[in-house]
Amino acid sequence: MSAESTENAISAEFDDDQDAVQDSSEDVAQGAEAGTGKSISASRLEEEGDVAADYLEELLDIADIDGDIDIEVRNGRTYISIVAEEESAGLESLVGRDGEVLEALQELTRLAVLSATENRSRLVLDINGYRAERAGDLQKIAEDAVAAVKDSGEAVALAPMSAYERKIVHDAVADLGLVSESEGEGADRHIVVSAD
Repeated sequence: MSAESTENAISAEFDDDQDAVQDSSEDVAQGAEAGTGKSISASRLEEEGDVAADYLEELLDIADIDGDIDIEVRNGRTYISIVAEEESAGLESLVGRDGEVLEALQELTRLAVLSATENRSRLVLDINGYRAERAGDLQKIAEDAVAAVKDSGEAVALAPMSAYERKIVHDAVADLGLVSESEGEGADRHIVVSAD
């Protein structure tokens, strides 16, 4: 199997996993594993946080980038944040254009956790508050799409997004009283907002 096909298979597997997470029941959101109904233990989440932090710390050391790693467990998921006291161009390069490098680094970190623990991880990685800032942008995108649908009555297709970002938009659209669904495959997967 070529490196490109392996990368595509891994990407598809994680994208499918994220879509399953997004589309799954409230049970999953409360910390149960999809399909098993078993609760993810706090100690397992802490272990995955420690493995992820070790991996990221080593990466920062190799790249000679300063940053502090914070680990938080909430809602059945591990959240890892890398922050710097001063603005760091090195950390900004780990975010990349439109968060592309951040997404890739998150997947690599998940693979490091899988390799060390033999458990799939749904950890979320943030660098310099990029995801929090992006969540505000996504809320605005959802509000604009809802307004456009209400004005025209026509469905609105949004630009492709990661599964994590689609989840934020799906939630925002639902809160605003309209319907959204994901369409497309892989990197072209996007949300369509409609009145019903």
